[in-house]
Amino acid sequence: MTQLLSMGVFNQVTMYDYQAMCKPPNHHHSAAQPLTSPIPAFLTATRWLLNELLLFLLEWSAWGTWHADSGAEAKTVFHHSHKHKKQDMLQPCDTEYPVFVHQTAIQEANGIIDCGACQKMFVMQQIPKSNLLLLVTDSTCDCSIFPPVLQEATEVKYNASVKCDRMRSQKLRRRPDSCHAFHPEENAQDCGGTSAISASLPLLLLPLCAWALLPQLLW
Repeated sequence: MTQLLSMGVFNQVTMYDYQAMCKPPNHHHSAAQPLTSPIPAFLTATRWLLNELLLFLLEWSAWGTWHADSGAEAKTVFHHSHKHKKQDMLQPCDTEYPVFVHQTAIQEANGIIDCGACQKMFVMQQIPKSNLLLLVTDSTCDCSIFPPVLQEATEVKYNASVKCDRMRSQKLRRRPDSCHAFHPEENAQDCGGTSAISASLPLLLLPLCAWALLPQLLW
């Protein structure tokens, strides 16, 4: 893919997702900060006591008396769900990710990639009347020395002024001006053939006959 990008077969375009969800940044505070006030320590102790009380009630509930191992299971499930809930906390954000657009002017390409111990040959050709590309390459040559081309989304960081300007300039979604539901080389007669299917009379009478003969068979 890196070779095709350098040859101009594909063009990299940056796309933005304005409705993404990201993990909030982790703020690491110093250990001495909570000591300046007794309120955080009191809240931490209260939260710990409530958690222990809830675990105690789960272990000694009526359901736990009938199942000896249920208390430990409930405790494990509680800790797992509490930890999972903390890890799944997300907040709205904007992300950007790369998209690769094929340049239709280049319908054929070939080349050789030097992978150190071997050379990988490849041939690329566009399949006529489609948006598919046929790529033939040598699978025995290992080219893992080159980094992969990733499409992972990364969060976009804005300052206050840029974020306000972007929200003001964000346009509302609207319908396209024209419809592209067909292709000039497509035969429309091949579509919609299910309307010519008719119901079979024997198949319609089969459930009625089975319903009428069922009492006689049971007797």
